[in-house]
Amino acid sequence: MTHTTNPKIHEGRNLKRFREMLGIKQDAFAFQLGDDWNQQKVSLLEQKEKIDANILNQVAAVLKIPAEAIQHFEEEKAINIITNTFNNHDQSNGVNIYPTFHQPIDKIIQYHEEKIALYERMLKEKDEMMAMLKELIEKN
Repeated sequence: MTHTTNPKIHEGRNLKRFREMLGIKQDAFAFQLGDDWNQQKVSLLEQKEKIDANILNQVAAVLKIPAEAIQHFEEEKAINIITNTFNNHDQSNGVNIYPTFHQPIDKIIQYHEEKIALYERMLKEKDEMMAMLKELIEKN
């Protein structure tokens, strides 16, 4: 399956840019792509002006980006997307790189201590109940 691309776009270089922006080294990327990949094969792929559609879809899936992003990469737009993704404090993208604690740590600890105390009290009551049942059985 072939795809049409803008002749000025170098898909291999675009792939390399995305991989680097995501902080993934060639050897790690090769590992994610599977057994028949290695660092040298990734390097050669990044030198190709046009990438086969099947491979393009595979590398895009590993990078978790649309294949079209590699095909139609415009550096300024991509930088804006990545900047918004990683610097936006809203949680819509599911990535929270600035965790906030809405409760003070001592309140969290107190909550867990209360849960532990309740659990210990329930265990004690169970032990007392078992002792009473054992006495009743022995009397009969």
